[in-house]
Amino acid sequence: MFRFIILLVMLHVSACALAQTPPQVLSLDRDQLSQLTQEDGKAREIIRRADRVRAPGQPFRYTLTLTEHKNGRDLLDKRQVLDISMRFYKPDEQRERGEARALVRFVAPTRDKGKVLLSDLDKMWYYAPELRRPIPISRQQRLLGQVSNGDVVAADFDYSYISTLLGTEACGDSQCYKLSLTRRWASVPYPAILYWVEVGSWHPQRIDFLSTEGRLIKRSRYRDYQQVQGMMRPATIVIEDALRKDSWTTMAYSEMVMESLPESYFQKDYLIRGSQ
Repeated sequence: MFRFIILLVMLHVSACALAQTPPQVLSLDRDQLSQLTQEDGKAREIIRRADRVRAPGQPFRYTLTLTEHKNGRDLLDKRQVLDISMRFYKPDEQRERGEARALVRFVAPTRDKGKVLLSDLDKMWYYAPELRRPIPISRQQRLLGQVSNGDVVAADFDYSYISTLLGTEACGDSQCYKLSLTRRWASVPYPAILYWVEVGSWHPQRIDFLSTEGRLIKRSRYRDYQQVQGMMRPATIVIEDALRKDSWTTMAYSEMVMESLPESYFQKDYLIRGSQ
């Protein structure tokens, strides 16, 4: 009996110690980025080049239009238009620290005006006029159709995942690198990714988002490459439902400009003012 009581006390102390262990603090400091493990150098080069195709390496702003499609119909009554500003870059020779923050303002439909999302590296907040204050939300939560909250802001795959080059294979009329990505941090929405990047151009072509068990969650296809801000970039991403072939969502990008909003805009306290 005495030994049993001692064991319970030890378990309680251990549980308390674990509960008091501070959570891992993520940052975009140059020192931390340089220490990230990445054994496959070729894979990392491909990922970095493709990241720059998907998003510029400096603050920018764009309009994103989300349209859901079901059974061959465009559900225009559910279409959403978002105004997105991003401070999205890595440290370099001039900067000791990078940024990965985004401010998402809802433009349409009218009923959604005043709603705002704020993404700050591994955290995300939501504010609507009927709320007293911003509330934390999950990146995995669906926004529209197959699009989740985390999908509408550019992700840095090099920072978020450890990548491995599996080889090359045909993708349409081109050859693509096929890469396997495993998330570095628990806060990254998708545990694993299979990623196809066109050889030579570094253009992303397709992404399969996988569960922890390796099950396909959804698939993204990059389409309609256009010259935008000095580089060919995808104007449309089609996100397919893994279970229903007749259900997909399009993300259409437009009006991209290089713009650096004040840092104060990317604070929780700004969300209330920014929604007005």
